[in-house]
Amino acid sequence: MQVTSLLSQQQHDHDHHDHDHDDKDCASCGHDHEHTPVRLKQTLVGVIFVVNAFVVDWIFTQGQTVASASAMIGAIILGYPIVWTSVKDLRRGVLTINELVGIAVLAAFASGDYKTAGVVAFFMLMGEIIETRTAEGARQSIESLIKLTPTKARRITAKGEEEVAAKDLAVGDVIRIRPGDNVAADGIILTGQGSFNQATITGESLPVDKKPGDEVFAGTQNLTGALEIRVSRAGQDTTLGKVRELILAAEKTKLPIMRIIDQYMGFYTPFVLVLGALVWVFTHDLRRVISVLVVSCPCAFILATPTAMVAALSAAARLGILIKNVGDIELAAKINAFVFDKTGTLTTGKLAVSRLAPLGETAPAELLRIAASAEKYSNHPTAKALAQLAGEAGVPLAEPKNFTETAGRGIKADVDGKTILVGRAQWLKDNSITEDFLKAVDLNETEGFSLLFVARDGKCIGWVGLQDQTRTEAKEALAELKECGVRRIAMISGDRQPVATRVAREIGCEEVVGDCLPQNKVEFVRAIKLKGYRVAVVGDGVNDAPALAAGDIGIAMGAAGSEVAIHSATIALMNNDLRRLPFLVKLSRSTRLVINQNFLFGVVFIIGGLTLAAFGYINPIIAAIMHNAGSLIVIFNSARLVRKGEELEHYQPAAIEPGTPGHSQKPEAKAQLAPQMALS
Repeated sequence: MQVTSLLSQQQHDHDHHDHDHDDKDCASCGHDHEHTPVRLKQTLVGVIFVVNAFVVDWIFTQGQTVASASAMIGAIILGYPIVWTSVKDLRRGVLTINELVGIAVLAAFASGDYKTAGVVAFFMLMGEIIETRTAEGARQSIESLIKLTPTKARRITAKGEEEVAAKDLAVGDVIRIRPGDNVAADGIILTGQGSFNQATITGESLPVDKKPGDEVFAGTQNLTGALEIRVSRAGQDTTLGKVRELILAAEKTKLPIMRIIDQYMGFYTPFVLVLGALVWVFTHDLRRVISVLVVSCPCAFILATPTAMVAALSAAARLGILIKNVGDIELAAKINAFVFDKTGTLTTGKLAVSRLAPLGETAPAELLRIAASAEKYSNHPTAKALAQLAGEAGVPLAEPKNFTETAGRGIKADVDGKTILVGRAQWLKDNSITEDFLKAVDLNETEGFSLLFVARDGKCIGWVGLQDQTRTEAKEALAELKECGVRRIAMISGDRQPVATRVAREIGCEEVVGDCLPQNKVEFVRAIKLKGYRVAVVGDGVNDAPALAAGDIGIAMGAAGSEVAIHSATIALMNNDLRRLPFLVKLSRSTRLVINQNFLFGVVFIIGGLTLAAFGYINPIIAAIMHNAGSLIVIFNSARLVRKGEELEHYQPAAIEPGTPGHSQKPEAKAQLAPQMALS
């Protein structure tokens, strides 16, 4: 059927792949692949002649010759593509369902029933056209990837700005991105700030603010600000290019049930021809034979899996889930154990302030202001965490003077004319802070907390607790996985056992193993598989590659821009939203259910249709209508999968005309982040 070869057609149109590969795909699908607009015009011309035959026959009692001639012309125009496709199949030594329709049309034509021949050919052609267009609509989100990268880019040279083809960009070029522009290549921001809609790459529903030094991806949209970007990857090497290649590669793969169908489809056409011959022997009714040949075309049956597969891939790609092999769609439904890495997967992998503990009369906001101001020129992760918190809380920073930093210990600077020390407890003691400030600490550093102490003019004014925070959606995602029937959820980490235990407690993970080397993670996964579990391993795709490969399914988190992450797992999540995992399981189960529904309908439809046709209850025209109706029912049933996951999409950017100022919709959550912990 046409839908099963959309990939080959698309590849031929866009990448001009070799003709032999397309022929192979065409043979398996069973329809000729001419361009739909051409086929539509030809069909309309043919149907005019057939309709004219009916009109003449109805109005003019003496116009039988004219009506017959008109019907014959219409039948030739409509039947030619079908018969010619059948001939090409036979010349290649391939027997497909085209021959069934071709023989039916020729039989009606040979018997002199030109009207029936024309009407049957018309309905079969219209069915193909409708199926093709409907199926392509079901994969709209995939098709859009090909068109996301702009064809032109503004390259900055010594002579100024010039417009060049995006395909001519090279690594190292500097390009300008204006508000409303789509980014032409992956790169690093040199100057300017902007808010980017990355939904096409990561599936994130909210825009992401970017500044100098941050990476941007081809195909994402700049909503605000003018920026200059140095190209780091161009053409097919961009993240968008990799995503597109992976999606197209996934569509080439087949589920096991599809391979079985392909294996036996070669026997189906001879079987139907024998059945048609038996009907002729017992009834000598050519119209019954034609009806049998038409209704036996198993398009509904053949469409059952590929339409569901394309719809599922579209839904997954829309949310930034790249499935490399469609077999994993089926396998994900059977997963009953998840094994998670900790750092960067269940946690953010970045230090964040979790506690502000002022001493004496110092206010929490004042403690934050002094500490962040003193650390202003440090590149240490703790300094970045303090600066981020101060920015989110709206705390203005002072300019530090006489700044000095001792690696691994702390910093010293003058803020508001007073000497400030920020660092570990020993750093304060080494700088003559003699008071017993440790007695105020009620956090355990062995559980993954990092403590900074702040002193002003020789007196400790408080301490700050930092930690690698768990992802906000982690607890919800794990609970949802359990609701989906996942029986075992474990976390394995190379971090210390107390740290891993604390994180597991926060997210509701009952099984946790710390102090794991990479080989220990692999052994743990294999041990679970030996107990009969189907295991999905989730990691960041860089240091977890061996464990990802050991699971039945390997899922790489945050793969956007990371070639290692994209290629180290069978499924890649382009962002870090853990809620995609229960969605993947639900999508897999829904896809399997839809495929089963389609198959059941296809089998019942063919058996019922053959029975009705053989006993003369339906004529060839009704058989053709039934054929189309069955195919469309299957397609529309599969198309329901496209809307899966819409609850995870909250942000749709407003259309922005290129060159006009955009409007950045700030996440409400960011405003809420101003820690309520101790700043009030």
